[in-house]
Amino acid sequence: MGDFPWQSAFEIREEVVSGGTSAVDVTRGYLDRAEMLNAQLSCFLSIDHEGALAAAAQVDRARDAGEALGPLAGVPIALKDNLCTRGLRTTCASQILGDYVPPYDAHVVEALRGSGAVILGKTNLDEFAMGSSNENSSFANVHNPWDLDRAPGGSSGGSACATAAGLVPFALGSDTGGSVRQPAAFCGITAIKPTYGRVSRYGLVAFASSLDQIGPMARSVREASQLLQVVAGHDRRDATSAARDVGEYVSACDRGVEGLRVGVVRDLLDGLQDADVRAGVEAALSAFEKQGATLVDVSLPHAKHAVSVYYLIATAEASSNLARFDGIRYGLRVPSADLTDMYTQTRAHGFGPEVRRRIMLGTYALSAGYYDAFYLKAQRVRTLIRRDYDTAFESCDVVCTPTTPTPAFALGEKTGNPLDMYLADIFTLPPSLAGLPAISTPCGLSASGLPIGIQIVAPPFDEELLCSAGQVVEDECGLLDSRPAGLD
Repeated sequence: MGDFPWQSAFEIREEVVSGGTSAVDVTRGYLDRAEMLNAQLSCFLSIDHEGALAAAAQVDRARDAGEALGPLAGVPIALKDNLCTRGLRTTCASQILGDYVPPYDAHVVEALRGSGAVILGKTNLDEFAMGSSNENSSFANVHNPWDLDRAPGGSSGGSACATAAGLVPFALGSDTGGSVRQPAAFCGITAIKPTYGRVSRYGLVAFASSLDQIGPMARSVREASQLLQVVAGHDRRDATSAARDVGEYVSACDRGVEGLRVGVVRDLLDGLQDADVRAGVEAALSAFEKQGATLVDVSLPHAKHAVSVYYLIATAEASSNLARFDGIRYGLRVPSADLTDMYTQTRAHGFGPEVRRRIMLGTYALSAGYYDAFYLKAQRVRTLIRRDYDTAFESCDVVCTPTTPTPAFALGEKTGNPLDMYLADIFTLPPSLAGLPAISTPCGLSASGLPIGIQIVAPPFDEELLCSAGQVVEDECGLLDSRPAGLD
């Protein structure tokens, strides 16, 4: 292939379709690279050599037979290991699911297989998607390819790392409170959190059902847009799936931002302590103005409560969703076969400390005497956060904030202080609570050479607007020509 492994998904498909290369050769190249670098990065929990090569061979046979090929024909992809894959282990990076092999595919996996994509394997994550640094995996810490001593972000850190390191052109992650956007910012790639309901959650192992969304992660806005176009759409098996037409996300990348009103939450930006992040976001805002957009100051007065609200609602829903893991089903690994002690061992050896912490917090918030004081009040403030965005969108078309308050922090830096770790998601939580679509895309590098991301939030189901705005930032400030320094 040409510039392996940094070719885009579009270039790979074109070479496969034209016969310039075979899908099998493409797949072998990426499998070899994944094997070579995974020991260093720990971004894959499983690599499916046999399945990937079989899928690639099927693409080649279809091409040779003159059949029409799908939009991702022959393109390798990685999946976060909380997406169910038929016949392929799905662990959620937890000992409690250490041997679980689903009998069915998630909706998005079905869509990918139908598009001709080649699934290379399943990526590492914070256990049950609970974390902001990918240090809560039961198996290994993921390392940021820009600096191996730094966190890749979480919980979709494995997908972000694999994409940024050139192990795959793009990947899928899940986003509950920022779990595709925050690692995208830390690893210098683009990620989209769709509107709640835009992408089916069928086959996604639930963390917080009113917040979870599956999102694409890619090295470019255009590739993320293409991946979203493939997996989006209504699914009758998901009661929260929206019956809305899928947009033209790829073509939206060419629309520009002439006349766009860009809302700037000035008090959040001015309050940033990290000068590099502030400078990166200001550069992106200047790029908008250069391309014909207008900056408008807006306010999100209740955003300051987002961390408190999120960690009441999300933990409450987690305590309910994870009750199904009782030590009898799903492939639990425990040191004893004594069924009389199975429940105790499930809690002692199945769930890790962060998952246990969140289950206990959520159970407490839902308990008698505290439901009204904590959970119900959090839901009311959640409504106020959504109304703040509704008000902001009366005077602007998109709202911009930093994605994260700092570039990637060091591994181990925040593990001793859970609250400090939770604050890493302070900018990504409000759009999640409001159910709004958001994109994070790189807007520069810090003085120490670490990526910085800007977050753009749009009204419900207006992902096309995100693609247009994100493409402008990428064109003016992006990192497409930069390579992770940690791999040098």
